[in-house]
Amino acid sequence: MSSFTGNVLKLSIFGQSHSPAIGCSLDGIPAGVPIDLERLQLFLDRRAPGRDETATARKETDTAHIISGIVDGRTCGAPISGIIKNADTRSQDYSNLRRIPRPGHADYAAYIKYKNNHDVAGGGHFSGRLTAPLCIAGGIALQALETQGIRIAAHIAALGPRDIRDTPLDPMKPNQVQLKAISTNPLPCVSAHAAASMRECIVYAKSHMDSVGGVIECVAYGVPAGIGDPMFDGIENRIARLAFGIPAIKGVDFGAGFSSARLMGSQNNDSYRMQDGQVLPQTNNAGGIVGGITTGMPVIWHMAVKPTPSIGQQQDSVDLEAHENAELKIHGRHDPCIVPRAVPVAEAVCAVALLDAMLEDGAFVLPSRCPLSLNPIPPRSPAYESRRST
Repeated sequence: MSSFTGNVLKLSIFGQSHSPAIGCSLDGIPAGVPIDLERLQLFLDRRAPGRDETATARKETDTAHIISGIVDGRTCGAPISGIIKNADTRSQDYSNLRRIPRPGHADYAAYIKYKNNHDVAGGGHFSGRLTAPLCIAGGIALQALETQGIRIAAHIAALGPRDIRDTPLDPMKPNQVQLKAISTNPLPCVSAHAAASMRECIVYAKSHMDSVGGVIECVAYGVPAGIGDPMFDGIENRIARLAFGIPAIKGVDFGAGFSSARLMGSQNNDSYRMQDGQVLPQTNNAGGIVGGITTGMPVIWHMAVKPTPSIGQQQDSVDLEAHENAELKIHGRHDPCIVPRAVPVAEAVCAVALLDAMLEDGAFVLPSRCPLSLNPIPPRSPAYESRRST
């Protein structure tokens, strides 16, 4: 099913943009992982709508209600399930979209596949609203990975038609000055100047009833070497699969990405040297992944976010009932740019993918709160073993 993913860490996401609630189920996290629910809510707040003029005016608190799987601040081994209630919905704004589909949106494709039984309100289950429960799962995965010394950070790398560029994150090691700047600038950027220029670009697009897209860079620091698999379950595969679950994503690359096609092999290869008894690549064009397996360097990837398709300008479309050309002017509340709100979603995607791989490889180690010797497994009785053998 398309709403399920994961090999060991099983993630399911449910709901629609205007359904009473949206949510997720996350199965496979070991018992004993400490989870701070206040930190989880702060993470969700970064994605929530209605917080800034660069985002949609839809007001949602995005309060996570965890209904199973976490007891006294720790995972208990049961599936973790959480819901977010939808409150500020205006479904009437979408009533004509069943008949006249939005260019750039999934309206027409869904009309064909589901024979006009799809939910059009707010985009239904094609909406970016569904990235909120993805962030519940991702926020939990981020905290789990921190117990293994892994830190994930993302920022807006580029935005808009003028290709406004931010300073790249350090590809070799975490830079605390950069990481702090991302959380303090008006948009999630390393450079305050880039953040201001991007904000002006988004506001300009909004004033002209248009939208802009951009590129997000995400880096995972502290990932150990040897995680992942070749062929179809590589780290790139796992991250890309989840990233393309975000409705607006149109491209993903790793390390030097498409730029590597313009390099010589001598330029693109990451040379090795020994340092303090450890193998250390001298550069990180591979983005911390070779053959689908981590190298011990930071995992670096980018995702391209298209401009929001729901814009206020009149657009050419068709009338599916009358079978004739039509004009469409979209009403409702929409983001002039979803890139800033997609930054924590990139972190969530990366965390879920990496945690799944680490659990599968047996690389996730969490000390028990009490020595196992205090709770020994009782030996099987001779009678039990006798019955089992027969």
